[in-house]
Amino acid sequence: MLISTASVSYVQAQGLSDSETHWLTYMREEEKLARDVYLFLYDKWHSRIFKNISGSEQTHMDAIKTLLDRYGVPDPAAGKELGEFTNSDLQALYEELVGDGGNSLVDALEVGVSIEETDIEDLNAGISSATHKDIKTVYSNLLGGSENHLSAFKSNLGY
Repeated sequence: MLISTASVSYVQAQGLSDSETHWLTYMREEEKLARDVYLFLYDKWHSRIFKNISGSEQTHMDAIKTLLDRYGVPDPAAGKELGEFTNSDLQALYEELVGDGGNSLVDALEVGVSIEETDIEDLNAGISSATHKDIKTVYSNLLGGSENHLSAFKSNLGY
């Protein structure tokens, strides 16, 4: 799913709440985690689903980066290599997920389900805490993408 930020207003923004800042920085790295795990799993299993969805995750990262730039929030993913995160919890989660996904293709697809279910939960929390319309719009678009990704992983698993 292509996420467009073209419909988002580019007017001077008011300040963000602490919660909005938290979710923007967290979601930037959570989308990076998804992309990085899927790239690892594609290299390991050569299953196109991981390559295709990693591209969507990059688009999700870019949409969040646009918001970070608009609001002057430092990018936690700046200068980070694949598999490298500012948030120590996400760093540990990355290590766990690539370990689990490296066991078998079925395990890798289950990792995809887990990532997308977590992403959906976190995007809903971000939407609930956001007061700025542009942030809600981007999160809602990302939510639709994550729901599609979840469906694709479940379909590949046969459920």
